[in-house]
Amino acid sequence: MNAKRQFSDELLARINEGKGLRIRAGTGEHRFIGIWVVVVKNRVFVRSWSVKPNGWYRTFLKQPSGAIQLAGEEIAVRAVQIKDKRLRDAIDRAYLEKYNSKGSLKYAKDLGSPKSRATTIELVPSGR
Repeated sequence: MNAKRQFSDELLARINEGKGLRIRAGTGEHRFIGIWVVVVKNRVFVRSWSVKPNGWYRTFLKQPSGAIQLAGEEIAVRAVQIKDKRLRDAIDRAYLEKYNSKGSLKYAKDLGSPKSRATTIELVPSGR
């Protein structure tokens, strides 16, 4: 059985405590952008809200490698699509719990829509 790569407990805590994550999809000319992120069962998940044709989500579908920035450190990641309904349900709840301010709640609810649920990606360290 292969051990799945995971982020350290310290990185998971920093990701979980932060309101967003800086991410760059692929290895091309994409820049780092800020997106919302949740941690569920010690795993890191992101979803696309806008699903733009040339955005980070579509880039990850074509080229699943990328990077995140955390406290000035760049960490190589690999994007893994998530299809499991129960896990997606838990991710919905995590977005609603984490982004629960009056101004954020509308967007957190939108991230639970079928369009955004379909973009659920797990970020795992790639060690490249």
